[in-house]
Amino acid sequence: MAQGKRRKRATRRRKSGGNRLQRIKRALLVVGILAALGYTAAIYYFVVMPYGSRWKAIYGGTKAPEGYTIHGIDISHHQGAIDWERLQKARIGDEPLSFVFVKATEGQSVLDANFNDNFYEAREHGFIRGAYHYFSPGVSPRLQAEYYLHQAKLEDGDLAPVLDIEEAGALSAEELKNAALVWLQIVEKKHKTPPIIYTNYKFKLQYLSGKEFDRYPYWIAHYYVDKLEYKGQWKFWQYTDSGRLLGIRGNVDCNVYNGSMYDLKQLTIRTE
Repeated sequence: MAQGKRRKRATRRRKSGGNRLQRIKRALLVVGILAALGYTAAIYYFVVMPYGSRWKAIYGGTKAPEGYTIHGIDISHHQGAIDWERLQKARIGDEPLSFVFVKATEGQSVLDANFNDNFYEAREHGFIRGAYHYFSPGVSPRLQAEYYLHQAKLEDGDLAPVLDIEEAGALSAEELKNAALVWLQIVEKKHKTPPIIYTNYKFKLQYLSGKEFDRYPYWIAHYYVDKLEYKGQWKFWQYTDSGRLLGIRGNVDCNVYNGSMYDLKQLTIRTE
């Protein structure tokens, strides 16, 4: 009888040990699942989410915003050789391209390698064309303006000159504002029309929100949103840097104009 009791106690100990082992295994499984979920969440939070716009670019996300019928692009040497005959036939949705901005200059001495060809071909193929200058903070704004005017020979029917300003460098907000105004005033004096200011949404709010800039038409870059969040007046919206069009290998910046074709032509240079 004592021997039978010992066998029962041994059986209970084996069962108890087996149960503990099962509980440990289940606990380790739960810990493993939670760790995997935590790792996945961390990857999303620190890697995917901060670069959400780039993921959208990779997987599409370049659909033109609704409600706009006037479309255009901006180009530089980064687009390489353009097939202008094919580009003339390109469509964004059901709409043709109407305008093309071409990079002209940067700083006080850099001419875009493809500017002259692109600027000529844009007009020859029926596009309303414009020329932009990339502003270099810390370089004399007067010299930058003079260099732009020397290289970009705008004609009647061309869009107003464009100041592309995206970086402050070592300048304070006040210094950057003053430098930008010098460029704008010199170029406006030459062409008798207020230049267009290109910048991104956050840079506009941080550096170019003074009333002295209200008289200039704005071209705002803000990617992969359904609606431009900037609340002020604006004329152009660069909604993606990952557009794909006939005639251009690789990506290209795509834009819409906020108004009618009549309004767009009011932004062109007219000497009469």
